[in-house]
Amino acid sequence: MSQVVAIRGPKAPLHRGGAIDLREMSRTELSAFLTRKLGMPRFRGDQIFSWLHKHRARDLQAMTNIKASDREKLAQATSLGHLTVDQVHRAKDGTRKFRLLTAEGFALESVLIPNDDRGYTQCISSQVGCALTCAFCATQTLGFSRNLATWEIVDQVYQAQDLLAAEAEKTGQKWPERVQNLVFMGMGEPLHNYNQVKRAVEVLTDDMGADFAGRRITISSAGLVPAIARFGREGLGNEVGLAISLNATTDKVRDVVMPINTRWNIATLLKTVAEVPLHRRRWVTFEYVLLAGVNDSDDDARRLHQLVAKMRCQINVIPFNPHPQAPFKRPSKTRVKRFTDLCRKLGLRAFVRTPRGDDIDAACGQLALKGGPKPGSLPGSLPVVS
Repeated sequence: MSQVVAIRGPKAPLHRGGAIDLREMSRTELSAFLTRKLGMPRFRGDQIFSWLHKHRARDLQAMTNIKASDREKLAQATSLGHLTVDQVHRAKDGTRKFRLLTAEGFALESVLIPNDDRGYTQCISSQVGCALTCAFCATQTLGFSRNLATWEIVDQVYQAQDLLAAEAEKTGQKWPERVQNLVFMGMGEPLHNYNQVKRAVEVLTDDMGADFAGRRITISSAGLVPAIARFGREGLGNEVGLAISLNATTDKVRDVVMPINTRWNIATLLKTVAEVPLHRRRWVTFEYVLLAGVNDSDDDARRLHQLVAKMRCQINVIPFNPHPQAPFKRPSKTRVKRFTDLCRKLGLRAFVRTPRGDDIDAACGQLALKGGPKPGSLPGSLPVVS
């Protein structure tokens, strides 16, 4: 097996540009900034925050109840950036995948997934590329360019909502469908960009802005143990959901599939997760990407039960989304069903996450790779579990 780096450093720092972006601040921070730096009354912070995050104003001139002199102060002291929508691909099942560009031209992705009933779940990115080197993930071949700023995270949501509103207007639909759920499962390890992700959650859940319910937001981690511990200490488990990308039941397999395991093994990871205080109605979600012949055996199902049975959790069984950057195959439908049924028989809450958007490069990172950096080398041979 070739050696891989568990956690890589960024190629560039967080992009600050010049003046601070208005959407980089929570409502409290914005009000304090306007009062301290620009001499505006505190109520102005609530007004401007609402324009930015409830009405999704794209420029200062749209803020019609803000007097012209205050808008001029804002124009001189702050900025209001937007990601560029480079491509939007739509799958047969209604999934939309965006490729968005930062000011420097870095590519990132966001995906809109239709819910079974109504509305959409949006998968959002937290980094350009990823610091981790999970062998099944297309994003890892991009390397790690930089963390996303708070405004770049929330702008992904607003760009998606604007798209849905434009589609509704075009078709004459009176009430556009909405983004109802947010999952931090796009490009990047969210907890590796902890401060920006936490502030983005604060912004998105503010009732004077986008007003998302915390129970409809889930943050996923590949196993960054110190950040998971911080997530627990700071009480985020009482606000949003926690998902852990597990994907193996032995350290031998996980070391290769997810090299972060060489830093914090399965036992350490699960002990830390078990200590995270959760809201009484919340369950930890363990994501388990099924890789044919690698982690999908009956013995894996039994070991998975032994590992997590004492935790208040559910298992999301995810058939691998094949892509050219990874040497894996999706298990057969029969194998997926057998694995899931055995988990349920053993007493686990297990659900199959239906693969979406196979026809539009739905695997995380694939669209960003097109025309982007040349993919790096893949990890070496994987142990096959019989």
